[in-house]
Amino acid sequence: MALTLFGGARSRASMPRWYMEEKGIPYNWQLLDMEASEHRREPFTSMNPFAKVPALVDGELKLFESGAILLYLAESYGHECQSPGERALAQQWVLFANATLATALFVPSNREREFPRLMEVLDRKLADGPLMGGQWSVADCAVNAYLAYLPIFFPQIDLSPFPQVQATIAATQQRPAYQLVMGQR
Repeated sequence: MALTLFGGARSRASMPRWYMEEKGIPYNWQLLDMEASEHRREPFTSMNPFAKVPALVDGELKLFESGAILLYLAESYGHECQSPGERALAQQWVLFANATLATALFVPSNREREFPRLMEVLDRKLADGPLMGGQWSVADCAVNAYLAYLPIFFPQIDLSPFPQVQATIAATQQRPAYQLVMGQR
């Protein structure tokens, strides 16, 4: 049974889509017309009753929330999370990206207060290479997707104090799978 990912343009569906492209996971992409509120009607609301994208269908399984989808893909198809420790690290970084980092970026009061501190720590961590060690992983997908949003949504933010963050953004933007997915935004 083929995976089907449902999403809209300029939505968090880009994260699991990017992950599947990076890992060579076959999937069907179902672009919803968000302006026509296609995500607020059946059959989509049977996948996500909250009427938010993305949603993933894998046989009988229907998942929503980009982080849950990423973690499912990493464990079931990405050959990651082979031990409880790896699973916990993946969960840690995906939850950090979707809760802490996203809030620091997109909530103005948090951006002023939390953003610099988070960038300092991330800058040091990114100097060590992939977030879970070894190869690019679901953790890198989740965190780097948000970092790559910085020049798109916040070009006025000076990232020069964070050279590793800048290098990570540049490297992310050069990845063919990222370009494929984000080029269609």
